[in-house]
Amino acid sequence: MLNRQRRSETPEDAAASPDARLAARHGRAARESSAPSRLLAHVRKASILETVRQSGSVQVAEIANRLSVSEMTIRRDLLDLEREGHLKRLHGGAVALQTIAIDQDEPSFDARLSRDRVAKERVAAAALPLIDGARTVALDVGATTFLLAQLLAGKPGLNLFTNSLRIAAALSDGPQQVYVPGGRVRGTEMAIGGPAAVEAFEKLWFDVAFVGVSGITADGLFDYSIEDTGLKRVYLSRSSRKVVLCDASKFNRMSLVRVSGFDAVDTLVTDAPPPPDIMAALQAADVEVILARPVHLHSA
Repeated sequence: MLNRQRRSETPEDAAASPDARLAARHGRAARESSAPSRLLAHVRKASILETVRQSGSVQVAEIANRLSVSEMTIRRDLLDLEREGHLKRLHGGAVALQTIAIDQDEPSFDARLSRDRVAKERVAAAALPLIDGARTVALDVGATTFLLAQLLAGKPGLNLFTNSLRIAAALSDGPQQVYVPGGRVRGTEMAIGGPAAVEAFEKLWFDVAFVGVSGITADGLFDYSIEDTGLKRVYLSRSSRKVVLCDASKFNRMSLVRVSGFDAVDTLVTDAPPPPDIMAALQAADVEVILARPVHLHSA
């Protein structure tokens, strides 16, 4: 029996002393116990939270590789941290929690137009080149879409469709063909809405649609009005290119109606980088983000 055991030993094992073999075993155990994969849960979570605090977000694959643990382990940690109220999980990672403002009342059109007007003008100017090559253009009701319409006043060869009587009036003397749907006019907003308006525009297809919103969160697009939302959804579903116009003051704001998620949007035009949670959601939905340049337009 003793001879068989000795024959199974390698020459290196035979040459090593009992003390050397014992030391080698202790060395392997020490290395294994100190490996990053053995990090305690509270150490991993502390590292995750520090990364989120510094950069605003964390990616599962990146943090798993850095800590030498499985992605499943990191996903469990993120789930625990979300339940504890430390972060918000998104596809492929997590982001820092953001404070979301809830708008109860819709400001007047004039108030919205004057608020952050320079930013809105920048967004409208950045959106203008997206019309190149288009023949049928949809313009949603809103302050920023109104400013975009003013930039289109002298542009020929377009068929413009809008549920905003303000926009239609602004373009009525121009070289374009302007169309509005039938329906109910909503007060001082001068917006046409209702089932008849939705039915009329649902039969059409637009090359590009420009949609306004009251707010954007990581969960998608929001607006004040149930009636206006019907047409916004038509624009998003019946256009080859769906463009949302939104200045940065609307980030992490929500109101009465959720219009859609980011999966219904192709492009967001804004004047500043979105917060990390919104940016992560936009990237997950493959939405193009266009940042407006700091220019000032003198609109009529």
